[in-house]
Amino acid sequence: MDPEFVPVGPRRIFEGAVEQIAEKIRMGEVRSGERLPSERELATAMQISRATLREAIRILADAKVLEVKAGSGGGIYVTSDYVPLELLKTKSDIRLGEVAGVLEARRLFEPRVAQLAAMNAREQDFAEMARTIEAQKTLLDKGDVLENEDRFLQLDTQFHLRIARATGNSTIVSMMRMLLRRLEIARDLALHEPPVAAWVVEIHERTLAAIRSADHPRIEQVMDEHLAAMERAWERATDRVLVRPLPDFLLPVAARTSRGD
Repeated sequence: MDPEFVPVGPRRIFEGAVEQIAEKIRMGEVRSGERLPSERELATAMQISRATLREAIRILADAKVLEVKAGSGGGIYVTSDYVPLELLKTKSDIRLGEVAGVLEARRLFEPRVAQLAAMNAREQDFAEMARTIEAQKTLLDKGDVLENEDRFLQLDTQFHLRIARATGNSTIVSMMRMLLRRLEIARDLALHEPPVAAWVVEIHERTLAAIRSADHPRIEQVMDEHLAAMERAWERATDRVLVRPLPDFLLPVAARTSRGD
């Protein structure tokens, strides 16, 4: 599933190009060592001039995110899996009080995504999820995760997006990407509650194992625990309680899960 570049909207145009490329890297859709499409192809896809694209590439190269190589085998290469947060100018304008709706949507959506991933995932998908977990372990082993907070959260985002990509459904990937962008506030809250960083690595390992098993009740159980941590962090931060009545269309699923069908 190749990363899709789209037209850049109105603003300082090169900033839109910088952010779009940076976001693809941040989400793990293009990785260190990979070559981006040609300058001509990128400019056409984003509907910007090649001069504007070159300015965007220069900024990303100065940030050590991209490198332009000349000669045979040359092109625009990704040189880092980490994207400094300042390159992403557009932040979610969602307020803390509005996070409840996003958390509710996520609870309805992400467990089903994980179950579909269990049905459709290839070995390569499992390997990519495992690689993300190992990168988180490396940061954890270095000591204070909060010193590398943005790197750790970026890997968390990539893990959840890799689950969506394992479904093989581009619409699901787009919906997951939107949810993850809108959850930045809640994810930041959750990370600041020790010993959450170590727990995140552990729950990601159990999530991967559950998806590999294709055991749907097991996936349901681990995803419930996985999502609940962020929900509790939001409840403590806002002194409010999330009320999540089960929709009618999910009652048959809940009944089958409780029976272990």
